[in-house]
Amino acid sequence: MKTSELASSTLAVLVIGLLIGASLWILRPFLGSAIWAAMVVVATWPVLLRLQRRFGGRRWIAVALMTLLLLLVFAVPLVMALLTIAGNSARIVDWARDLSSLHLGTQVPQWLARLPFVGAKAAAAWQDLVAAGFDGIVARVQPYAGNVTKWIVGEVGGIGFVLVQFLLTVAISAVMYLNGEAAADRVLRFARRLGGERGVEMVRLAGDAIRGVALGVGVTALVQALLGGIGLALAGVPVAGLLTAVMFMLCIAQIGALPVLVPATIWVFWNGDTGWGIFLAVWSTVVGTLDNFLRPVLIRMGADLPLLLIFAGVIGGLLAFGLLGIFVGPVLLAVSYTLLESWLDETDASGS
Repeated sequence: MKTSELASSTLAVLVIGLLIGASLWILRPFLGSAIWAAMVVVATWPVLLRLQRRFGGRRWIAVALMTLLLLLVFAVPLVMALLTIAGNSARIVDWARDLSSLHLGTQVPQWLARLPFVGAKAAAAWQDLVAAGFDGIVARVQPYAGNVTKWIVGEVGGIGFVLVQFLLTVAISAVMYLNGEAAADRVLRFARRLGGERGVEMVRLAGDAIRGVALGVGVTALVQALLGGIGLALAGVPVAGLLTAVMFMLCIAQIGALPVLVPATIWVFWNGDTGWGIFLAVWSTVVGTLDNFLRPVLIRMGADLPLLLIFAGVIGGLLAFGLLGIFVGPVLLAVSYTLLESWLDETDASGS
């Protein structure tokens, strides 16, 4: 290659790179919402097509209904969860300040000692805590409660920005619903240009992974949080709405509902409501283990991939990329896993 041709090609690549970088910089405020909208549209596209067929092929009616559905199912619960936490921030501050007044009596509660299987160990642990000066430990931990409270209030302070982001996501989703086929055609053409038919296969695999995660993670978290909140309300636990919001976020983060349900159950027993305590203990067991059965079934409905791969992608993506990583992580792992499997199959075929 001549020097002039090399310089021309290098300059062209640099210009293209600069244009792409400048375009991404300009679109940076909208990238998060656009990626979320793409994930939502891909996950719910079959629902849109069913609605369109039901209304005689009129796309605009289906898009209007889907937009309303997104507001009700996705945006409203998350925003209401944040608003619930914000509305109870003062109560959270009071709880943090009351830590210093927490005292353990020297007498082990009778209900604790009578618990089956674990009663004796729990009573012994209670006595060990009293002997070790648990009140002193609480007093040393209490000053840090102020920092935790400041962090919570600071995070909740961005509720307006979060609301705008969700509304923008819904608006972009509506536009994508209207022009979904054209956008999908461009993506498939780009993938075919990069990797031929294998590139097209990767795009379709990514779509299946997104649907599987949306069904498995999102629906399971919503069901667990709602059932857990119903149990808390029936048992008379205070601020059941706030605890339901916390459970929903914990389930989205794949931690589960038990970190909320177990202390609530102990609180009910502590107040002497043995009957409701037993009910909430059984209810918590059902709700806490529900994801082990419901999530695999829902994920399999969307993507025929190993469950461990999807689960690792959800956890790893959440830690690496934040909330958006719940979808990005499984997609990246699914594409990498499929490419590796395809490469191994080709190697075996050529070796035979």
